[in-house]
Amino acid sequence: MSEGNARRPGRVTISDVAARAGVSRGAVSLAFNNRPGVSEATRERIMGAVAELGWVPNQAAIKLSGSATGGGDTVGLVIARPARQLGLEPYYMEFISGVESVLEGQGCSLLLHLVRDTDQEIAVHRQWWRSRRIAGSILVDIQRNDPRITELAAIGLPAVAVGHPSLTGGFTSMWTDDAAAVNEAVRYLAALGHRRIARVGGHPALGHTMIRTTALDTITAELGLEPARSVTTDYSGEQGARATRSLLASSEPPTAIIYDNDIMAVAGLSVAAEMGLSVPADVSLIAWDDSQLCQLTRPNLSAMSHDVFGFGADVTRRLFDVVHRRNPTSGPAAVPALLPRGSSAPPRATAH
Repeated sequence: MSEGNARRPGRVTISDVAARAGVSRGAVSLAFNNRPGVSEATRERIMGAVAELGWVPNQAAIKLSGSATGGGDTVGLVIARPARQLGLEPYYMEFISGVESVLEGQGCSLLLHLVRDTDQEIAVHRQWWRSRRIAGSILVDIQRNDPRITELAAIGLPAVAVGHPSLTGGFTSMWTDDAAAVNEAVRYLAALGHRRIARVGGHPALGHTMIRTTALDTITAELGLEPARSVTTDYSGEQGARATRSLLASSEPPTAIIYDNDIMAVAGLSVAAEMGLSVPADVSLIAWDDSQLCQLTRPNLSAMSHDVFGFGADVTRRLFDVVHRRNPTSGPAAVPALLPRGSSAPPRATAH
């Protein structure tokens, strides 16, 4: 078998059969489905290659390509989050809704699984792919030196990775420009007069957490602000509240805090009230991932807004390009836009 026709490790493809029999992929399909268009001798040669290689058609990919009808078309999504926490995260609910909007239009379905860590996720993806339960996967929460990138590429899993291309290896990727969004938020707060800005971030191993932390340190230094303090969490309201208490109880508390999601920002708003502080007079708050939560609080939370539903839909369309081998390209989503609301204002010392 030539290098150009080398099969994916652990999985025989129709291309492997075609190469072994010396025919086209279309001829393999005709012969396997007992359709006219190939001679009997060619059919026998093809079926011999099928038997020799142990090929079984990937029904999910066949259906996703539109050459078959019926249910069973499946895209995989594995998320390392506790079930209770995931149900409280508006971001993932919006993202999954966007994914489903595209799958529904294609007559396909989503196979969602929650796991403890990346090792378990790798095992789930391997089992899904080798048992032909999925046509491809969406990879989320990409980490620095993420083991999923090399392990899942090695088994030939068609996937789109949600993360900056510096983190996603050879996988097609889509991402949000986190650095640009951080710059916009900090420049806005600096223009209001804030000099001491803190951030309550996500898990430190996540690629976008590191990108945001680096961007925060860079822009605060560029603007001559006090060095920013970043506290990492698991994105839960509980840890967001704990981080906020720590920041506001310090000897030099920040006059503004940026949160990496809306749940933690809402928790931070409650902590400020608990400590007898006024928002935004004593401390300004900005949430990432604008949602209805941000608009139901009093005051309403200023937020970095982006179309998470549309992002999920775009990622899924890109995955279809990967599965169909339609020359998929990586690309960024629209940069999140700052929506100032009642939780941000000039600090008390500089208020007019």
